[in-house]
Amino acid sequence: MKAKRLAIPDVVLFEPTIFGDDRGFFLESFNQRVFEDATGLQRQFVQDNHSRSSKGVLRGLHYQIQKPQGKLVRVTNGVVFDVAVDIRQSSPTFGRWVSAMLSAENKHQLWIPEGFAHGFFVLSEFADFLYKTTEYYSPQNERCIVWNDSDLNIHWPILEHGIATPKLSEKDTKGLRLIEACPPGQPINPTTD
Repeated sequence: MKAKRLAIPDVVLFEPTIFGDDRGFFLESFNQRVFEDATGLQRQFVQDNHSRSSKGVLRGLHYQIQKPQGKLVRVTNGVVFDVAVDIRQSSPTFGRWVSAMLSAENKHQLWIPEGFAHGFFVLSEFADFLYKTTEYYSPQNERCIVWNDSDLNIHWPILEHGIATPKLSEKDTKGLRLIEACPPGQPINPTTD
């Protein structure tokens, strides 16, 4: 398995080695030692989640204000444009974002550490999105940054895929701008290092 740090180096893209033939394929989807060597972190994953979304669905940008979650995400059916936004106020990359195309075909995984907001946009007819988390879901602590915050200027590939407007949950339509969600002097999502 290869690991590549993205433009925000705390976010790591994992590319598995795939062994395939006319019968199918085999890959190692997770290896604790490889994860620790690539990230420099020791994390215990406590929850696995699986969501299915249809084309044009945009989920995010989600984070938890207490009990922040690190996420190891992948797609087992379909294609998504996945985004991580640094919301650690003390970080030199605060307010910056990185993205990766995750698909059933490329089988890549993305490590999004604590202190990041996360979202994805579905490009295929359907997408099955699987992710491991380092903390349990805490609905009372969940928050959302609006997907189209002009300060973030995320280049979602929406129009390029013939979609006028993404499909959002009611919760995601009420997301705040980064400056409202992370006002100066109020730390959000401290890392657990």
